[in-house]
Amino acid sequence: MSKKSRSKLWFLVHSWLALPIWFFVLIVCVTGTLAVVSQEIVWLANPDIRASKPSDDAQPLSFDQVIAAIKRDEPKAIVQSIIRPDESHFALSVGLSYPDGRSVEVYANPYTGAIQGISPSFNFQQFTRALHGWWLVPFTNGYSWGWYLVSALGLPLLASLVTGLVVYKRFWKGFLRPTLRIRHGARIFWGDFHRLSGIWSIWFIAVISITGTWFLIEAVLGDNQISISSEPIVPVIAREKVPLSAPGVPAPMIPIDKAIDIAAEKIPGLDASFVFMPSNAYSHLQIGGRGWYPLMFQTAQLNPYDGEIALSNLLSDRTPLEFVTESMRPLHTGDFGGLWIKLIWAFFGLVLSMMVLSGLLIWTKRTALATLNALKREAKTQRQTAPIPAMHAETSEAQR
Repeated sequence: MSKKSRSKLWFLVHSWLALPIWFFVLIVCVTGTLAVVSQEIVWLANPDIRASKPSDDAQPLSFDQVIAAIKRDEPKAIVQSIIRPDESHFALSVGLSYPDGRSVEVYANPYTGAIQGISPSFNFQQFTRALHGWWLVPFTNGYSWGWYLVSALGLPLLASLVTGLVVYKRFWKGFLRPTLRIRHGARIFWGDFHRLSGIWSIWFIAVISITGTWFLIEAVLGDNQISISSEPIVPVIAREKVPLSAPGVPAPMIPIDKAIDIAAEKIPGLDASFVFMPSNAYSHLQIGGRGWYPLMFQTAQLNPYDGEIALSNLLSDRTPLEFVTESMRPLHTGDFGGLWIKLIWAFFGLVLSMMVLSGLLIWTKRTALATLNALKREAKTQRQTAPIPAMHAETSEAQR
């Protein structure tokens, strides 16, 4: 075999070995698309998670009213947390604990406070996000290698975006005169589709690749105990500030709605969407929600007995670096603007998946044809260089 033939052979072997990587990228894209709308899929499949109105003019209950309704139905339950989803058609997620040590998360109707069902410990939404984010590899000592494997794809994805724009000359013409030929064979169709979907997904590919690369950096920083957070650690409540109460009776707390009003004075425009109750007598009450900037939460930790704010974490408290890094996750998942943003992210996630599939089909067919041609050339070369049998050589010599 000549040196040139050996080089082509090694190139073909290299191309076939890349096939599993292409399938891995495709699976990550598909599972990411499912993860974006996984909560909506659960909503379709499970009636317990739906926020059904008892009447057309029903209004959502306040946090205190929800707690009172739960206490009425479950007198022994202790409310640990209440999370109000961004989309009004979802039920509240309420964390409950019981004197026997049980802890469960339940779905509560935001209009009646009635418990509609118990959330499984690992539902479809968590499964798709875990499958997409770290391939279900356990986090045993720091970030799992599955997290590194998936987040590392942000680098080649970003590189493919840049190289694709360089290779595709005057790519902006794809916006003005999009071309998708459907009657010229599969090869031309998938080639046009690959280029067209890439052009219209430039912004989405850039967002996904940059945020994915940040997840890789985040894992490296976390596993090396490097923090970029400027949020201070709030101390526990001083003993003298905890009111005395009878044995076995919790100290009286201020109403949650009043605590939300106090937090709203500190955080103008706060739309409180979650409340975390104190875990013990010396812990704070945490209230948080989105403000004018939908990609980040603002929180306040209050003394549950007198409403004094011990610590707040506002947008203005973040450093410029935190402002960027804390925006990465919602930008990656599309979980910051309700159903329409999720649908946009899911649509372009599907386009990205199809773009990877079309690239896979084009690349596989091209590699298969190159392999077939190489084998034919090698077989032809072997026939041409095969030695002449001895008897045939003698006959030829006698005829001369």
